[in-house]
Amino acid sequence: MPLAANDYEATSWEDLQRLLFQDTWDSRLGRFRSPYVYRGSRSRHYELNTSLQRLGGEYHQLENHLLRNFRKYAHDTTQTIQAASTWDWLALAQHHGLPTRLLDWTYSPYVALHFATDDLDAYHEDGIIWALNYVKAAEHLPQRLRQALQKEGSNVFTSELLRPLANDLNELEELQEVPYVLFLEPPSLDARIVHQHALFSLMSTAQSVLHNWLTERPELYFRIVIPARLKWEVRDKLDQANITERVLLPGLGGLSRWLHRHYSPRGNGGAFLDDNEMR
Repeated sequence: MPLAANDYEATSWEDLQRLLFQDTWDSRLGRFRSPYVYRGSRSRHYELNTSLQRLGGEYHQLENHLLRNFRKYAHDTTQTIQAASTWDWLALAQHHGLPTRLLDWTYSPYVALHFATDDLDAYHEDGIIWALNYVKAAEHLPQRLRQALQKEGSNVFTSELLRPLANDLNELEELQEVPYVLFLEPPSLDARIVHQHALFSLMSTAQSVLHNWLTERPELYFRIVIPARLKWEVRDKLDQANITERVLLPGLGGLSRWLHRHYSPRGNGGAFLDDNEMR
């Protein structure tokens, strides 16, 4: 498949570093400060569909029911949010696997690279890194939201900043007829969010597909293709840099996933390490 206009294919580990950190120099500060957020996918064919959209059918009619029942039954657990807003509950629901209109992103290109190379069953196909300029994307927000960010001196929302402007999903949609995307930093629900340097994208309507929205605004993003032949080298070097499930998914589940992958052979030519080999 030929590359699209906004796609770059990494030819080596060194070339990948150049692509990951391109356009991150901020001449005003004299520092490297990236205006991009990143999302890694195991296959270049994956698009930016939300877990809610992947339900299929009349998914947009189910959104409020899903969130309402999550809030109702979550009160029976020990993990609830104090003084929770809709945006806190939405972040908590996404964090625990409920289908929502949120998409996970990270400020770290290496975290995105991890999620593009963590599935050994997908090593026969190219991976992809999405890089989205969240600073420029904010220029497409409704005026009320833009002014709030400017006053705060920020480019992304927290639930505290967003709540006075739009108290729920319906109010968010009513702010502007043309669909838009905003970025929401979740509360630090646990170490996973902190370690992954995570944030969420949120479209103003449940039926808006971020992939299509970006296609109409190519100046806001680029993609890096990770060729299948390069995945093993990238994976091994990320492991050496301690970008692993053990760090990004703290707990016994993440530890087990890391060990399972670490000791998996490389196709027919791989072999498990024995107790005498260096780890």
